[in-house]
Amino acid sequence: LLMEFNSPESGGKGASKRTCSQSVVGATLMVGGVAILLVGVIATRAAEPARVGARPRIMRGDEALMAAGKHGTCVAPVQSSLRWGCSVQTSDQICCFNRHFAEYAGYWETTSFVKEANQERTVFRDPVTGLPLFVAPIGRSWQAFLDESKRHGWPSFRTAEVVWDNVRVLGNGETVSVNGTHLGHNLPDAKGARFCINLVSIAGHALDGHDDDDPPPGFGMESDSESEPTEVA
Repeated sequence: LLMEFNSPESGGKGASKRTCSQSVVGATLMVGGVAILLVGVIATRAAEPARVGARPRIMRGDEALMAAGKHGTCVAPVQSSLRWGCSVQTSDQICCFNRHFAEYAGYWETTSFVKEANQERTVFRDPVTGLPLFVAPIGRSWQAFLDESKRHGWPSFRTAEVVWDNVRVLGNGETVSVNGTHLGHNLPDAKGARFCINLVSIAGHALDGHDDDDPPPGFGMESDSESEPTEVA
């Protein structure tokens, strides 16, 4: 599913719509001859906000996320300078004008990533918006994260390491940002979901005055152990 990048494929970006349906459930209980009316409102949403916890949720998205945007599928071009010496040109092509191809296997090892990354916990950001997309390692060691990434050829993340406020998985496994940035694919293995991601798609800088490795508030505080994920359609 992931191949070396050789030509861009045009796409686009658009906002997906959330719907909320409500049902009212009423129950009448008799306690000591006195009727007590209990009324509850149950809301079911197509996409709930991401939750930090021991059971991370895989957040699903649809093609509307990748409808025509201002710059290919993206809301803007990628930043003029990226972390770890990643190629701006390659990043722009893969992130904004591509749905299927990838940087070549092992590309991430040719950058300064291994030498410069925060081994305790690195925050990987959207190269267009600067929003956090992944935080790793969580629930494993830095060496385990590197070993798995080397084995597969691309940075590989587990469900607990995804910032689900900003990431969605489409029906075919394509993994994208909520702003239309192509990131990579979900390629599950025996351990569960595994997100095989281009380094050029997650090498952005923070644009809100924060340090690049400042994680989202509370992220991962309850997710330091591997667990089976639940899914939100």
